[in-house]
Amino acid sequence: MLRITELKLPLDHPENAIKTAILSRLGISSDQLITYTLFRQGHDARKRDAISLVYTLDLEIKNEQAILKRLENDPHLSVTPDTTYHFVTRAPVDMPERPVVIGTGPCGLFAGLILAQMGFKPIILERGKEVRERTKDTFGLWRKGIFNPESNVQFGEGGAGTFSDGKLYTQIKDPHHYGRKVLTEFVKAGAPAEILHVSKPHIGTFKLVSMVEQIRAAIESLGGEIRFQSRADQIDIADGQVRGVILAGGETISSNHVVLAVGHSARDTFKMLYDRGVYIEAKPFSIGFRIEHPQSLIDKCRFGNHAGHPLLGAADYKLVHHCRNGRSVYSFCMCPGGTVVAATSEAGHVVTNGMSQYSRNERNANSGIVVGITPDDYPGHPLAGIDFQRQLEAHAFKLGGESYHAPGQLVGDFLSNRPSSAFGSVLPSYTPGVHLGDLSTALPDYAIDAIREALPAFDKKIKGFAMNDAVLTGVETRTSSPIRIKRNAQYQSINTHGLYPAGEGAGYAGGILSAAVDGIKIAEAVALDMISRF
Repeated sequence: MLRITELKLPLDHPENAIKTAILSRLGISSDQLITYTLFRQGHDARKRDAISLVYTLDLEIKNEQAILKRLENDPHLSVTPDTTYHFVTRAPVDMPERPVVIGTGPCGLFAGLILAQMGFKPIILERGKEVRERTKDTFGLWRKGIFNPESNVQFGEGGAGTFSDGKLYTQIKDPHHYGRKVLTEFVKAGAPAEILHVSKPHIGTFKLVSMVEQIRAAIESLGGEIRFQSRADQIDIADGQVRGVILAGGETISSNHVVLAVGHSARDTFKMLYDRGVYIEAKPFSIGFRIEHPQSLIDKCRFGNHAGHPLLGAADYKLVHHCRNGRSVYSFCMCPGGTVVAATSEAGHVVTNGMSQYSRNERNANSGIVVGITPDDYPGHPLAGIDFQRQLEAHAFKLGGESYHAPGQLVGDFLSNRPSSAFGSVLPSYTPGVHLGDLSTALPDYAIDAIREALPAFDKKIKGFAMNDAVLTGVETRTSSPIRIKRNAQYQSINTHGLYPAGEGAGYAGGILSAAVDGIKIAEAVALDMISRF
């Protein structure tokens, strides 16, 4: 088959326009086109009054080789790649060892799923609860201010991605099409089939809950085992080799292959690994606030008169500004038609994040507005970034009234350096609630100065972005892991054989899809090493 990319048509084109465009692009007659299938559909909204749909199509046509040769200089025509996933090995029936996976976020779940599909019967450990019980605990903080340190937005089945916009796209290089495997498994688990072809697929929290349960069931049906409320307190290491995992209750699970997919907020686990001598280094991350606008404003700015078109949905944005003080400010984890959520994993701290449901029909748009920082901003030992995060989160807790309310400020007041005392036309979505005041001390001065410079610059790109009544909510500190557990070409820790640092927590992913893809890579590495040692 052949693949055409960048086939552009008007937003409201007639049904037969795709076929007509294919024939015109290839210079062939109708009888030469046998069939075509949709691989990807997106839109180009750079010109609001001339929004176009952009297609990638796979074609079955007569005389394919002749057409390919005739159009060999066309950069948008190629042979359709094989995106089928192929397992690298299979476990022998008498394999005595079982790999251990710590964490059931996207990375841990897919590491466990691939290992199970290859027959290795993994043992998967999760410190939190199963996803529906975890959802109850998370809503307990949001609705009642009751916090559970082991079951919250960060900890529990599904990982932090469960309470997010459910974005399923990434900018990672993926020559082996692992992302296609992830999306295919999600559809098997109940995700809408459209995620296989829309350019920016997303799912939303409520759909993710049932999908996570289906993936768990698939792992268990293949001989895998998932243990909840089973925190790994120690990694047993002898002579640079992993020997197993010691649980909080004292039980030891022996294994020479341990996948560490704990997410970016497992601070106690990071400290334990550092104390055990596992190589860890500090890495850059970002800090900032959440910003909320009326979704209708964003739709109008991005889509003009096409705002509300069913093929476009709720509009998103991606912004960046390079400041005079050398900092970069950018939008992070933009959630169209979503809500700002309480995302702390430690008592006496306030952390914000954003999420959306599949419908994306809430009144506000929200996004992180964050400033890039480096280890030079928090010098010291490799875990100094965690200490820095904690300082900001504890201060935010105080600014919010020490009740898990978040500190907030209207954008107009923030830019004018005056405290806010009353909400305007934009009502914040964060629960338990937002305590208005002054955010100027919520972040270091260089970050405050950078955001104050960036907001008017963003307003030039999206008119109304710096509107007086838009709401800032603090603080956003968990943009990515503040550490990296460095690994070698075999995906193992550079100084601890058999330990496989994986996903966001280890510093190798950012988002659901990239974390799941990393889980697949890790599973393959574990399987090949187990076979080589068998």
